[in-house]
Amino acid sequence: MQPRRAGPPGASNALGWSLLNTMASRFATLGIGIVLARVLGPSEFGTFAVALVVLMAVLSFNELGVSLAIVRWPGDPAVIAPTVNSISVLASLVVYAAAYAATPALANAMGDPGAVEVVRLLLLSVLVNGAVATPAALLQRRFRERTRMAIDQANVWIGAAVSVVLAIAGMGAMSLAVGRLAGSAVSGIMFVRSSPLPYRFGWDRSVVPALLRFGLPLAGTSIIVFAVGYADQLIAGSLLGSTALGFYVLAFNLSSWPMSLLSQPLRRVAPATFSHLQADKQALRRAVTMIFGLLAACTLPLFAFVSGAAAPLVRFIYGDAWFPAAAILSFLVFSALCKLLYEMVYDYLVVLGKSGTVFLVQGASLVVMVPALVAGARIGGLVGLAIAQAVVSWAVILPLYLVQLSRAGVGLRAVARRCATPAGVGLLVGGSSYWMSTEFSSPLATLAVGGALVAIASASLLYVRRRDIFELRGIGRPAEEHVSHPEAAGNERPQ
Repeated sequence: MQPRRAGPPGASNALGWSLLNTMASRFATLGIGIVLARVLGPSEFGTFAVALVVLMAVLSFNELGVSLAIVRWPGDPAVIAPTVNSISVLASLVVYAAAYAATPALANAMGDPGAVEVVRLLLLSVLVNGAVATPAALLQRRFRERTRMAIDQANVWIGAAVSVVLAIAGMGAMSLAVGRLAGSAVSGIMFVRSSPLPYRFGWDRSVVPALLRFGLPLAGTSIIVFAVGYADQLIAGSLLGSTALGFYVLAFNLSSWPMSLLSQPLRRVAPATFSHLQADKQALRRAVTMIFGLLAACTLPLFAFVSGAAAPLVRFIYGDAWFPAAAILSFLVFSALCKLLYEMVYDYLVVLGKSGTVFLVQGASLVVMVPALVAGARIGGLVGLAIAQAVVSWAVILPLYLVQLSRAGVGLRAVARRCATPAGVGLLVGGSSYWMSTEFSSPLATLAVGGALVAIASASLLYVRRRDIFELRGIGRPAEEHVSHPEAAGNERPQ
């Protein structure tokens, strides 16, 4: 047997590094978030939440969606990279100027007129994001998640250190904005230095129409995606005030923790994985179903645990001052899980070039969601808002995406079969966690035992799906390097 030669990383290699990166980042931000939440309190945290929502709104479309074309481009990305750089930077400058001018109105609409300066400082991250969009996309295309991990960790830890020092010094919400901007600036420099291609500006008129045809619908879709994903926070701030928004955002962050743990690495790897399989439709559809199964195995027990153990989780991590967030958390977990599922469908449809279809799905979702969220907030406050978010996510948004997934050729029964066992295991973990939260007097005991159950459940489910993991290992590698493992023959299954 010929020895395996070293080559570029494949999809599973990238997923492994991306998962490690996200785990490290999430644990770091969780730890820093605990410190900052206890130092700042709900009011100051709410002010920063206002600024962050505005930033995320602007980032959803600041580079006009053209950077993803780098990942999907069928030829040499060097042909379009200088033009993508130019479009990204110019668009970001225009968007930043417009957002800066609109900041007073945005802060007032979010229920905190005093957040103007924090918002304006944080908006400088838009310029950094636009400048590094192409290097980041090139790293994603090449599955360079090991490099991405070093960049992201520098961002997290530098930003965290600055924020904590300034918060302790009494700078309040501004400390979070300065810290985030400092981390973004350092990571921006690292992105440019790590770019697989030289960082150049250019303007090739022959590729501009193709880039805009691809990017503009995607940018429009991203705005709608943001509106769907953040409509609850916008409504919480505008109807219930910035302090209520602080409680809601803390619960939202906790509910999104399991999602971010898997969603971020998958969303970096999945588009490139799907792009490599565009020529083989059967392999592409099989990869989608396998990723759904692995996603369910990793996340469903964890989501269920967070929902069942919401009360001890909030009390132990953030303290009694934040306990009102526990009831919100129990319901937000369900909408976060739904979002994780339909984001995978979103990435698949984008790679197939169905940006317009995604736009229509998100637009229809938003039409239903906004009145439901307003009604939920007016009737039940923050808890009513969270319940409305979960109901619309599962009853409207996910079914719409699944219909489009089926139309794109992926069998929903095959996806359901792969998710059925993880769903059953998740129900057992969630029920056990809730029982422990009512019976155990110690929050730490509940979290320790529940966490152990999650680890055992997810590890067992992934072991059962180890053949799928092995099959995904070869995606993105040159054909001659996809050498069969000694166990491969025994692990192959009929299609």
